[in-house]
Amino acid sequence: MSTTRLTTAQALVKFLGAQYVEFDGNQERFVKGIFTIFGHGNVLGLGQALEEDTGGMEVFQGRNEQGMANAAIAFAKQKHRKQIMACTSSVGPGSANMITSAATATANNIPVLLLPGDVFATRQPDPVLQQIEHTHNLSISTNDSFRAVSKYWDRISRPEQLMSAMLNAMRVLTNVAETGAVTIALPQDVQAEAWDFPQSFFEKRIHRIERRLPSPESVQDAVKLIQLKKKPLLIFGGGVRYSEAADELVKFAETFHIPFGETQAGKSGVESTHPMNLGGIGVTGNSAANTIAKEADLIIGVGTRFTDFTTASKQMFGHADILTINVSEFHASKLDAVKVVADVKVGLEAIGSALGDYRSAYENEIEDAKQGWQDEMKRLYGITYGDDFTPEITDHFEDKLLEYKEVLGTELTQTGVLGVFNEMVDDNAIVVGAAGSLPGDLQRMWLSKKRNTYHMEYGYSCMGYEIAGALGAKIAEPDREVYAMTGDGSYLMLHTELVTSLQEGKKINVVLFDNSGFGCINNLQMANGMGSFGTEFRRKNPETGKMNGPVMTIDFARVAEGYGVKTYSVRTMEELRVAVIDSKKQSVSTLIDIKVLPKTMTHGYDSWWHVGVAEVSEKESIQTAFESKETNLEKARAY
Repeated sequence: MSTTRLTTAQALVKFLGAQYVEFDGNQERFVKGIFTIFGHGNVLGLGQALEEDTGGMEVFQGRNEQGMANAAIAFAKQKHRKQIMACTSSVGPGSANMITSAATATANNIPVLLLPGDVFATRQPDPVLQQIEHTHNLSISTNDSFRAVSKYWDRISRPEQLMSAMLNAMRVLTNVAETGAVTIALPQDVQAEAWDFPQSFFEKRIHRIERRLPSPESVQDAVKLIQLKKKPLLIFGGGVRYSEAADELVKFAETFHIPFGETQAGKSGVESTHPMNLGGIGVTGNSAANTIAKEADLIIGVGTRFTDFTTASKQMFGHADILTINVSEFHASKLDAVKVVADVKVGLEAIGSALGDYRSAYENEIEDAKQGWQDEMKRLYGITYGDDFTPEITDHFEDKLLEYKEVLGTELTQTGVLGVFNEMVDDNAIVVGAAGSLPGDLQRMWLSKKRNTYHMEYGYSCMGYEIAGALGAKIAEPDREVYAMTGDGSYLMLHTELVTSLQEGKKINVVLFDNSGFGCINNLQMANGMGSFGTEFRRKNPETGKMNGPVMTIDFARVAEGYGVKTYSVRTMEELRVAVIDSKKQSVSTLIDIKVLPKTMTHGYDSWWHVGVAEVSEKESIQTAFESKETNLEKARAY
């Protein structure tokens, strides 16, 4: 048997460079590159291996371990899970910083390979720098924390273990039903240890992503159910995009006259302008989709996980039967559904071929619902300071709006700003988001004019994903403009990969909505009977010790300018339009610092979200909120 003597790290790099994916007959390298932040736990092992030979992979230097891993997730998401990035960190805090990203990847079923350095397998120098000592079990390290948030986890305690570990890693990373974060912990001494690896381990491997066919019996079950229904509704999620099944979905909807709503992951899988596209559905959905959903007698979930935002905590269509088409048996089995476990493209084709001349009973309902939402969109775009925007909240906030207007020096509304962006950005530009109030506004209001241009991480809603995610999307699609839509709260949590975008020459545009606070959660607490507590960015009042002092202001543009970013400070619509036009001309990353008034985002459209409301309170408003929660819970599915 032919062998090659390499260190564990060198063998790992050589192996990764030989991995390919084949989908529908097309082959490409599976691991595009590797994000690195070096420390003592990986620089002389994996770092040395990469310096000597990258295995054909591109090396990127991250600024924050969570940020670079989020960029890797976004890259794989934009590539429809057909190509991935790896990420390596040092031991201890470097590894721990990636745990949030591992959870983000796994929650969203997005493949990412994490290669954290680990403590010495020999234990000779214990406790090595940054090592946590567990007195009850010396085998535990920081990296054991990844077990709870990884789809596959392994620790390489001997060089020869690398082979079985990496073959299993590839199995999971290319499994469309079970993919997510894969963590391979690499003790730093083992990284540098040599072994005679068989040459066969480094031969080119092609991992075929095959389309799972539905069983004939499940197709017949689906057909029988649909034929009994008059007003079915399709809800399509990220599975439609990853399966590249948009044309099949459109054909199915048009043939059988069935409207469809979008989840956050599914949005832009089909253009917003399609006559059967009702737009976003659920808690962050619009009036068109939610109105039709409440009248539908069958919900057909296509490639969706049915999260609580999509189902409005299982209340929105509690009256309807459920049919699912999903490659994952776990997700297909939700809501007591009649399930078709299959790739959604071939699943739709099989059901469509067997449905015959079926046609729904919709008449003008679809057009009327869409027109009603178009009228509401015009209102939202035109909202100005002083308008009665969200009365159930602003009744308790009116006295503060004037303060914000004066302190921030603006009268801009969030919905008005989004209207300008939707009008002015290129049709093929990618918008990236994740957390706060923007995901709701974008799912409702953003019109996707081209496919695969809406990139929302809402499975984990990870604050700080936005800028790193924009970088990952830009690496995946370098010829498109990419816009990171972020609030000031998320920006302050994690924006350091903005520097990486400058280093790499990957231009991204950061659209920063600054309302001086965690506005989304402020809305949530106030809408459920609380006052504003710990969610506005205010200086602490030295007399009371409470966070109710003056509103804080931050010149984000000035800070980003110091990085080398082209920046704009925006407080008027005229300044906004000038900034959008000029930002397109730039070759470096840009930041548009937009001061917007709080409470000027969209708010609910006949939907409900189950959140924990205090059962005991001295405040009548909270008591009322609790009673409302209990009433709504009675209308929802129990499981």
